[in-house]
Amino acid sequence: MDRNTIIGTVLITLILIVWFTFLAPPPPPPRTATPTDSTLVFEQIPEDPADLRMPAPVVDPLLLADSAVAAAPERRITVENDLYEAVFSTRGATLVSFKLKAYKQFDQLAPIQIVDTTAAGALALAFTSPANHNIDSRALMFDASTTADLIRIGESDEQVVLSFLAPLGQGLIRLSYSFSPGTYEVGLRVEQENASSFSTREGYELVWNGGLPYSEGNHTQEAIKTSSFARSGGEVEGIDLQSDAFQERTMRGQVDWVAVKNQYFTAVIMPAGETRGAELSGERVGEVNMPDHTKYFEARLLMPPAESSVDAFTLYLGPLEYYRIRGYDIGLYDMVDYGWDFFEWMTRPIAKFIFIPMFNFLDDYIPNYGIIVILLAVFIKIVVSPLTRSSYKSMAQMREIQPELQAVREKYADNPQKQQEATMRLYKESGVNPLGGCLPMFAQYPVLIALWQFLPQSIEIRQQGFLWAPDLSAPDVILSLPFTIPLYGNFVAGFCLLMGISMVIQMRLQSTPGMTGTQAKVMMYMMPAVLFLVFNQWASGLNLYYLVFNILSAIQQHFINSSMEKAKAKKATTNSQDWSVTKTTDRKKTNGAAPSASKGSRKAKP
Repeated sequence: MDRNTIIGTVLITLILIVWFTFLAPPPPPPRTATPTDSTLVFEQIPEDPADLRMPAPVVDPLLLADSAVAAAPERRITVENDLYEAVFSTRGATLVSFKLKAYKQFDQLAPIQIVDTTAAGALALAFTSPANHNIDSRALMFDASTTADLIRIGESDEQVVLSFLAPLGQGLIRLSYSFSPGTYEVGLRVEQENASSFSTREGYELVWNGGLPYSEGNHTQEAIKTSSFARSGGEVEGIDLQSDAFQERTMRGQVDWVAVKNQYFTAVIMPAGETRGAELSGERVGEVNMPDHTKYFEARLLMPPAESSVDAFTLYLGPLEYYRIRGYDIGLYDMVDYGWDFFEWMTRPIAKFIFIPMFNFLDDYIPNYGIIVILLAVFIKIVVSPLTRSSYKSMAQMREIQPELQAVREKYADNPQKQQEATMRLYKESGVNPLGGCLPMFAQYPVLIALWQFLPQSIEIRQQGFLWAPDLSAPDVILSLPFTIPLYGNFVAGFCLLMGISMVIQMRLQSTPGMTGTQAKVMMYMMPAVLFLVFNQWASGLNLYYLVFNILSAIQQHFINSSMEKAKAKKATTNSQDWSVTKTTDRKKTNGAAPSASKGSRKAKP
């Protein structure tokens, strides 16, 4: 393999290193900002992540009109359908728990929890009283529309409504939640009567408090995908608390939705009417690369003064399944990260229109997602095969002219200009493109990057086992280490180990037989070593894909090498035969001419 190919491969490796370095969560700078203008006030941010929760909300006692409701004990009402179990509290008429039945935590025992249970409740109304007090509805006691502690939503039920009412001043607030079977959607209606008696004309805020709890075993990796978002003017904006311990973002005007998410699940609030804007804020305690750090988010919809007495909202509390959330047609899937903007315009369409449809189609016929990942690798290999074939063929051609290139370098070792001219002349005469091995590899990188982004956050493979891997969305640990290796971790992942070995084999097939020393080590071991270190803590499904892709590439390279060797041998045989025929012809011509000359000579004698 020549110097240009080596440089190209090293550049690709450096691109991967830079890519992973920039995606890795950097340590946060010292926090200098504190949240302001909030209905919930922090006097001091606690250092212990376990204490990161909002203090109990307070309310202006002058607003409490019904002492019987205000003094009533808290009740909790459970609403259950086939997909979730939701728990509401009469203190604040808020959601205090929302468990998904079909999904388990990383230990595959406890169900996924959507609500941050360290907060005083997930949902709240925040507004300002006429006396200029900041009011949080979670400080109010509500009267529920039912005395039952459990409401089951059957398949035959069309819709069930649970209402909470709180008298306030000379008016009242009523929050009504509606539920249906077979959906993660919850309806919410906010009714205000005589609102001017308990709030100002600024309107109110509907707040989601606390973000989503982590659900996966590797909190450091999950933190990269845990964020808060809002969509306004067709653009999705968000905060992620990766670089800063405190972040906030404000949007004005009409907002389509606000949301919080972790790696695989989300909570979204979608207004049916006009809004004044949205505010996103977040606070992080602890280093983002430490497993015990904590993130806290607030997503606020700013609602105008009620033109009518009712505002309607739709809540989606469930998995980030593309086909499930696509039906809302307001860009909810845009909160799923597909890398830098420079790549995203390519990687997102590839994931949406190739990977996801293929997963969905194959799932109808194949019961195991490990096999689906293998078939995906085969499909992608077929698609990029023309590019890789051109690349491998160019590499093989470069190997063929290595002796001549080395001779040129030695001949013009003291004259770089003549060395370059002779090298380019050799390329032209042999019909070899020095960039032919690199450009096709770069051309297929958008597909590989899209897959690298897609698989670790594809909920389809979450907790799906294959061979020894119990969960294709997590590392397949085959050996735990008593120590931690920087960047690598404290365990050995099986598919990652096999992927590294397969890449070394592939590199050996691409190498020049006479290549030795540092050149060989750089080519054969540098890139596999980098990927082996980086990918060890990534999803086993991703390593399985690269393992199969590398095996197919090695097979393709082997056949290309064999075909070129056969062509070379055939050419050598043909040349040898042509030379033999030429020599024989020349010999016959020489033998036939000699007697004629002799006879002529004899006749010429007297």
